[in-house]
Amino acid sequence: MHQLNKHAEGTLPAAQPGLLAPDTSGMNFYRADPALTDLLRLHLPDRLFRHIEPHLDRLGGLAGGHLDECARLADRHVPELHQRDKFGRDVQWIEYHPAYRELERAAFGEFGIHAMSVRKGILGWPDKYPVVAKHAFTFLFNQAEFGLGCPINVTDGCAKLLANFGSEALKARYLDGLTQTDMSKLTQGGQFMTEKEGGSDVGKLTTSAVQEGDHWRLYGEKWFCSNADAEVVMLLARPQGAEGGTRGVGLFLMPRRLEDGSQNHYRIVRLKDKLGTRSMASGEIKLEGAIAYAVGRLDRGFVQMAEMVNSSRLSNGVKSTALMRRAHHDAMTVAKNRVVFGQRIIDMPLARRQLMKIMLATEQALSMSFLTADALDRAEAGSQDAAALLRILTPTLKFRATRDARKVCGDALEMRGGIGYIEEFATARLLRDAHLGSIWEGTGNIVAIDALKRAVGRHGADAALSADLHARLDDSANVPQAWRDRLRGLTDRAVGFAREVASRTDNEAEARRATSLLYHVASAVALAWEGGRIHAMRGDARRLLLSRMVIDHRLQAGDPFRLTENAAQRAMTGHLLGDRDVGMAEVGELISAA
Repeated sequence: MHQLNKHAEGTLPAAQPGLLAPDTSGMNFYRADPALTDLLRLHLPDRLFRHIEPHLDRLGGLAGGHLDECARLADRHVPELHQRDKFGRDVQWIEYHPAYRELERAAFGEFGIHAMSVRKGILGWPDKYPVVAKHAFTFLFNQAEFGLGCPINVTDGCAKLLANFGSEALKARYLDGLTQTDMSKLTQGGQFMTEKEGGSDVGKLTTSAVQEGDHWRLYGEKWFCSNADAEVVMLLARPQGAEGGTRGVGLFLMPRRLEDGSQNHYRIVRLKDKLGTRSMASGEIKLEGAIAYAVGRLDRGFVQMAEMVNSSRLSNGVKSTALMRRAHHDAMTVAKNRVVFGQRIIDMPLARRQLMKIMLATEQALSMSFLTADALDRAEAGSQDAAALLRILTPTLKFRATRDARKVCGDALEMRGGIGYIEEFATARLLRDAHLGSIWEGTGNIVAIDALKRAVGRHGADAALSADLHARLDDSANVPQAWRDRLRGLTDRAVGFAREVASRTDNEAEARRATSLLYHVASAVALAWEGGRIHAMRGDARRLLLSRMVIDHRLQAGDPFRLTENAAQRAMTGHLLGDRDVGMAEVGELISAA
């Protein structure tokens, strides 16, 4: 294995009876995560992997140290809206703590995460980065800071919308700033969508657009606007006289400042007092004849914006996975270093079971994130099969991973005990932030309906998912045949159930369960495929054990009155919580025995 990928957890003190367990301060989150490196090796060309690994190593160290401290300070010292400047002029501005500005400098300036898939030359790479590579950086950065993940993502999204649909004049004026890594030239983006009249029901929006020469004037109110003082905003509005519903909605670019340097004609009414992501300013925006420019066809505004939903939901899933990984690191640090009743916590059976639940959901989400990112890369390269696969994977990932993050972060907080609830430790912030993931880009009900009624029922994306999972099992010759056969059967049953739910409106109440089943089966197949390939690469088949754990603990309905732990299950838990590699022969025996 590459030298940088040794399982290093930082310089943590040895376990001492009576002392509080250390936290993850000083940990390098890249070096502590061999699974991340394994999956990058599977999904990226070797030349690209070798180029980005030193940068990932640097970001992993910063995320466990300097950036983590900045995130703690930025969460505590929230943004403040000022209505006037010091001369009494009505010039609005938001004051941020210097720690937040340092986080921006790292994300936008040093690493250029927002521009990786749009601009060539970031971090010395001559081309644009594939989505898989970009989200490796997303994953590490958000283990330190979740709030800024939104401005990074929406700036990326604004640049893509502009590049794909904007006029040459608009691109010449705004695209360079959105993809800059020079902080003095950067213009961050925003996407102001939600209105009081309709959140997920975009067709109900009331913001209107009135044409005035070569531009438009916008009137109305946007109710939840993250990155409230963004310099370039993409938003939807209904052109005067357009039909109702989503078909009458146009996409517009609204600059924060006009060409003469004055502020555009909209006001930040107030900032939101949020449960989590407190470091980042979200506000209510009143549009008072704001100047904006049409982007693309006015009758395709909703469709154009919806094309960014796949990217946004993937980013959301990756960020929630990052919260789970950080929580997993913290729980393992406690368990390995805290001694109670004469034993380390990790050696106690009930604690081991709780740690396995934390690990399992985290590894599922990591595999599904990379599976979805790979599908997006192939779809953007022109694959229609991958585009159909992406249509079902993104809502499935978004639905389950974001919900799992809430549970995982809560369990990790509990592993630390009472002080896990104290804001001096990261676990309380992780739990607060985790609750946003299942709301961003659609609540759980909305996303489950999207997965079943639209992706399966309307677009037939289930066929692409079934074909992809079967192909991965075909490509896993070194995985035990009996296990591959079982996964094939479960794939067919999960897809069949999803089709049944999607076929009738009176089955809608089962959409959440059907989406979860798709997620669990797809992750079990992905883990088995990864386990076989990683074993061939470096002799470790532990991800195959995780595949078995998914089926046993997340898919099968157990008898509540039957003991579930047996010798094989205990052995699998020991291998997964330990640090040593496990060979295919031993894994095959355990899977059969379980």
